Amino acid sequence: MTHHAADPPDAPPACPGPRPVAAVPPYELYDEVADASAALVIKRYSTSFGVASRLLGEPIRTHVRNTYALVRVADEIVDAPRPGSSRAHQARLLDELHDCVHEALLTGHSANLVVHAFARTARTCGIGADLIDPFFASMRTDLFRHQQDEESFAAYVHGSAEVVGLMCLRAFLLGRPHAAQEYAELREGAQRLGAAFQKVNFLRDLAADADELGRSYFPGLTAADFDVATRDRLLDDIDADLAAAALAIAKLPPSSRRAVCAAHALFAELSRRLRRTSPARIRAERVRVPGPRKAQVIARALARGVA
Repeated sequence: MTHHAADPPDAPPACPGPRPVAAVPPYELYDEVADASAALVIKRYSTSFGVASRLLGEPIRTHVRNTYALVRVADEIVDAPRPGSSRAHQARLLDELHDCVHEALLTGHSANLVVHAFARTARTCGIGADLIDPFFASMRTDLFRHQQDEESFAAYVHGSAEVVGLMCLRAFLLGRPHAAQEYAELREGAQRLGAAFQKVNFLRDLAADADELGRSYFPGLTAADFDVATRDRLLDDIDADLAAAALAIAKLPPSSRRAVCAAHALFAELSRRLRRTSPARIRAERVRVPGPRKAQVIARALARGVA
């Protein structure tokens, strides 16, 4: 019998080693890092949204985080410029981000990790230019327009908030057999929920928007005429949006209903707190929902069974 040099006759039988692990394609690792980058943006910038998003099932949670991360990056270009940065420079950065998103939608890849994450979500969920372009148009408005009339206010709310609600709805309905029909049915509710969230933020940020950014979003509203009647009129409009949105939330898939119900409950609580707050105080400071109360509101919303 002939023995191979590497296998002497007195050697024990060779033990099979561990099976080789299939290599992960490098682009998949890049995708994972992009998603993690988007999640970090949300974690650092939005505690309330972070809490609500954890109630989403996967892959919906990742798609919604990827969407909000892009929204936040664009918002920071507009609202948090570097010292000495000009409006023209901010506009150029915003245009570059917009162009980057369009290119990534076509190619499926971007060197910007947040854009890459968003583009993967957009391509998967069917988010197109009809929602993306109005968003960037509203962001540009913040750079060059400081007061709104009724027409520009409606356009701004649509681009900055309603389309974001529709982007999320696209994610919520991913993989559903009748997604197109459900999207048409739930579209108005998603838009009104986004609008309510935005209007609440306008009201609670009245002081910062006016004093730090020089903006007034609500048409015709000035600090001098912000009284109880004006506060209640604005909150009546917000509450009507929240009521309409609640009807749509009940029809959402279970994978997203819990999270949206929790977010809705938090903003409804904020609306109630604003209604109990004097106009002078709203004008002077940002009204918040304390952490322990947030936990109670979310728990109660989930316990009601609506979620």
